Amino acid sequence: MRREPTEAEDRLWHELRGRRLDNIKFKRQVPIGRFVADFLCAEAKLIVEIDGSQHAESLRDLERDAALKARGFRVLRFWNGDVLKELDAVCDTIIAYVKDKSLQPWR
Repeated sequence: MRREPTEAEDRLWHELRGRRLDNIKFKRQVPIGRFVADFLCAEAKLIVEIDGSQHAESLRDLERDAALKARGFRVLRFWNGDVLKELDAVCDTIIAYVKDKSLQPWR
């Protein structure tokens, strides 16, 4: 994935890398147990995943999210189209979740 990111992952990484987004540190393609997180803010224990249509109603994603939640992480998911069309809104949402650790992802 690091060598061949989707367009949405590439665009979001451009905003997240080097503390460009509100001085928040993110890493990409981070192994966590048997999973690999698209993007991780370790300080906020927030994982950001960018999903294509293959993830719609995915039982595997539900199991994965439950396992990561059991480790104390929150998993925030966005559709590829949301990142490509509403990048500013996606970034604002990420900032809000990093700053307020009580917020819980909606999907």
